[in-house]
Amino acid sequence: MGDLIAIVLPVFLVVGAGYLAVWRGLFKDSAVDGLMVFTQKFAIPCLLFTAIATLDLGDQLDLWLLGAYYGGAGTSFGLAVVGARVLFARPWPDCVAIGFAAMFANSVLLGLPVTERAFGAGALAPNYAIIAFNAPFCYLVGITTMEIVRAEARGRHLVRAVANAIFRNALMIGIAAGFVVNLSGLTIPTVAQDALDLMIRAALPAALFGLGGVLYRYKPEGDVGPIAMLCALSLLVHPALAYAIGTIGGLSTGQMRSAVLTAAMAPGINAYIFADMYGVARRVVASTVLIGTALTVLGASFWLLVLP
Repeated sequence: MGDLIAIVLPVFLVVGAGYLAVWRGLFKDSAVDGLMVFTQKFAIPCLLFTAIATLDLGDQLDLWLLGAYYGGAGTSFGLAVVGARVLFARPWPDCVAIGFAAMFANSVLLGLPVTERAFGAGALAPNYAIIAFNAPFCYLVGITTMEIVRAEARGRHLVRAVANAIFRNALMIGIAAGFVVNLSGLTIPTVAQDALDLMIRAALPAALFGLGGVLYRYKPEGDVGPIAMLCALSLLVHPALAYAIGTIGGLSTGQMRSAVLTAAMAPGINAYIFADMYGVARRVVASTVLIGTALTVLGASFWLLVLP
């Protein structure tokens, strides 16, 4: 178990360094915003673009892989929505935001570095296949459900609201551009790829440090029940469902590792962005992002013990 924690812990030490730097005033809070803009709108889109552009789509886009991960994500969403309503009597819009947090695992900022630390850079291809559909799936489910319960958008207006959230996302732009290059057979010039590689090398370390700074803003307050439910769904139920479905589908060892480990990550910052966009359940989601990220050290170590 100690060896497993040693695999996972360095990732969270970088997150903790960002948290500590902002807490002690060594890194300005306003600088965190700039760092996150750089990573999420520039460096990480470059990483995802290159990964998708060079991904063997025929080999990695396995329906059982996507079914294992997103079957677990969709089920977790439904359980969180129903649990928030039945157990905690939250208003329906709150329930949808809580459900969104249950299905939107931090697949990029945590899932990629944890998988790479555990199994090496060569193990990330299934991760990229999952990430390629993460934002479209989660925003499609989340926004559609939210607009229905709020009864403020129908027909073309509903389609426009979903499309705007998906296709104005820098990560989605990077992924879409990667698919264009991959499917068209275009070759990226060496000079351009060298420039992309420079951005890519900065992406994950800077993003992890910035994530720590962002988490400092989210003070865990109240709402113990919904937060505990969300952490359990994110760190235990989602990966357990991915493991069960993946076993039924006969996923390879590499695919199973990526599906389960990615599912075992805490909710990402996008979960808070979604809650903030609608002005609902912000305290619950923000606190879950903070507490869940800390608990992922133990959760990821547990799933590494379970996985082949």
